[in-house]
Amino acid sequence: MNTVVQMRASQSEKPTVRGGRAKNADYRQREYLTEGEIESLLATAGNSRNPVRDRMLILIAFRHALRVSELVDIRWQQIDLDTATVHIRRAKNGTPGIHGLQGDELRLLRALRRQQPHADFVFLSERKAPLSVDGAQKLIERLGVAAELPFPIHAHMLRHAAGYALSARGIDTRTLQAFMGHRSIANTVVYTAVADKRIRNIWGK
Repeated sequence: MNTVVQMRASQSEKPTVRGGRAKNADYRQREYLTEGEIESLLATAGNSRNPVRDRMLILIAFRHALRVSELVDIRWQQIDLDTATVHIRRAKNGTPGIHGLQGDELRLLRALRRQQPHADFVFLSERKAPLSVDGAQKLIERLGVAAELPFPIHAHMLRHAAGYALSARGIDTRTLQAFMGHRSIANTVVYTAVADKRIRNIWGK
């Protein structure tokens, strides 16, 4: 004999199953950081327990528009301090490239290399293991809180910050596409549309 069990909806005011994560717009009004906010993060990182590593992590993620997986995957063999270049390997089937390193990046990298002369990965945890994606993400979140930014941040906002900052400087879309490592230019025009000076200054015409 078959028994039919009829399920009733939960009568609890606080059901045990939650609806999941809310939309990004419920946490913050934009998904990128301004250059001023990047400077605040760098200043805060300089007062952390590992200031050289943390400043370098923020700086290279922003300057080279890195995804967090690309950031933690950087190895010393990708960096040439003599020619001031870094070979960027892109995730998501992105286009790799060779980027130049600025003076402040070189100084931090040399200091970091002195701290870890035999390391393979550039970014290490306090236990001297390669920094994980989750570890880097939580580190950046903590720095955002310590810097008293007005909303919670995540690592990918550094990549978006680079795209908008370079577009605002007038970098053409094709060059920006190559820099960001986008296979499709459709992913790049998002930055140029938001930062378009013709739109931003439309009332000045």
